[in-house]
Amino acid sequence: MANDAVFRSSLVWLAVVIVVVGICTQSLKKMMLTYVVGVLGIAGLLLPDWGYFDRDFSRWTSPVSFEERASEIAQRSGLITRFRKYPLRLAAYATVYGFALYKWWVFISS
Repeated sequence: MANDAVFRSSLVWLAVVIVVVGICTQSLKKMMLTYVVGVLGIAGLLLPDWGYFDRDFSRWTSPVSFEERASEIAQRSGLITRFRKYPLRLAAYATVYGFALYKWWVFISS
């Protein structure tokens, strides 16, 4: 990961959410579930090899060439340019994380 500050701030915010869940629910089990869901969410959003996933979906089955990796490094200038809009990837993320957040919310509120 090129920018560790984003990763560190995400973990700090996760710790804040875990403390709030612990205070509100007074349940160690719910705090641990919040930790697991949060770490998986952070890992899924921040840690993938973006040079690989920032391509068209049809090219995901082939390895990243040296030219593609060099082009990706040259174009990388910040966090905003890192997240390009690909409808299939957006739908997959929305489905997976939406379902995980829904199940987490149901478990926390019960």
